[in-house]
Amino acid sequence: MHRLAGLVAAISLAGCTAIPDARPPLDSGAVDQPEPIPADTALAATLSAGPPIETMPFADWDASPALAAFKRSCDKILFRDDVSGLTRRVDWQAPCGAAANWSGNAADFFRAQFETVVVGDGDAFATGYYEPEILGSRVKAPGYEVPVYAYPDDLERAWPADMPEAERTGRPPLGRYDENGDFVQYFERSEIVAGALDGKVPVIAWAADPVEFFFLQIQGSGLLRLPDGGVMRIGYAGQNGREYVAIGRPMREQGLIGDGTDYPTSMQGLIGWLRDNPERADDIMNLNKSWIFFRELDTEGPLGSLEVPVFRQDSVAVDPKFVPYGAPVWLDMEADVADGLWIAQDTGGAIKGANRFDTFWGNGADAREIAGGMSSGGKAYLLLPKGTLARLKQ
Repeated sequence: MHRLAGLVAAISLAGCTAIPDARPPLDSGAVDQPEPIPADTALAATLSAGPPIETMPFADWDASPALAAFKRSCDKILFRDDVSGLTRRVDWQAPCGAAANWSGNAADFFRAQFETVVVGDGDAFATGYYEPEILGSRVKAPGYEVPVYAYPDDLERAWPADMPEAERTGRPPLGRYDENGDFVQYFERSEIVAGALDGKVPVIAWAADPVEFFFLQIQGSGLLRLPDGGVMRIGYAGQNGREYVAIGRPMREQGLIGDGTDYPTSMQGLIGWLRDNPERADDIMNLNKSWIFFRELDTEGPLGSLEVPVFRQDSVAVDPKFVPYGAPVWLDMEADVADGLWIAQDTGGAIKGANRFDTFWGNGADAREIAGGMSSGGKAYLLLPKGTLARLKQ
């Protein structure tokens, strides 16, 4: 959730919010990821026809919410370019028009409007993410002392003066101007935790638990359960431009989690270790220099990078260079719970390359458990508007 996007990457060993790379999802490492396809976009990869769309085992209970998710995407995908190179805006007019007025069986909608396409060999890898719910308060109070910062006024993009012109490619880096007027890197996590932003950046809320807030930042959005029983939804507003480090890898290398320890290589194991070792928890969390800033949301669900709300078991984070935003995806995974239709509505920092997916599981205890344990191989079939593959092969 840009947003939002994926807890199993925090553990990663390898984490969904409106800017790509906002939320680095987690990867428990339990399943080896397929070798990346040597292509910059799907258009440069090997494309082939998948199974005939008529043979796909779409079930209406799964297709109905997927159709609703697709409808929500149409207002965006009809007016934005597809960086994967697979589709044009005009390609989405027919399926979006049909979705707006569809009254029949939802599974039949997908069979009527789409064809299956395999990118590379179709070998897929999926993790999971969710919307955390943690204790928080709109005002600072005893027990609520972890600041939830808004986007800082002094965080901007610029080229450092000492960077040669020849190296200035792409977007300028994020940073700030120091007291000497020099453009420097922005404060990293350890500096922010130590108070570098105190009194300088607006605080929109206060969290009760620094460990829970750390994982909410990885997800990129979440719910704050307020003292009066109300809920405040917060979403990704920006990032400090510093390196994201998946703390699970160094923890495993140090023998803190994994084989021979009391803590499994999972989100639950990672949180368990941090809880049981409070004297070292800050040092471990500070290995991740990234810090996420938030804004309050009034949407019915967290926002994905497509800027539409994402919903449980319908929305999936993808690399938009390989999967067009709004495209349906059929996953057939070793973890059967992830099987079915998903709609590409989000992205995340760890979601890179073809056939890499981060499935969204909503909020609540079961969502946390499913997302935290999701690390599965399988097959992926991309659904594109009918006629797309023939056009691309001309």
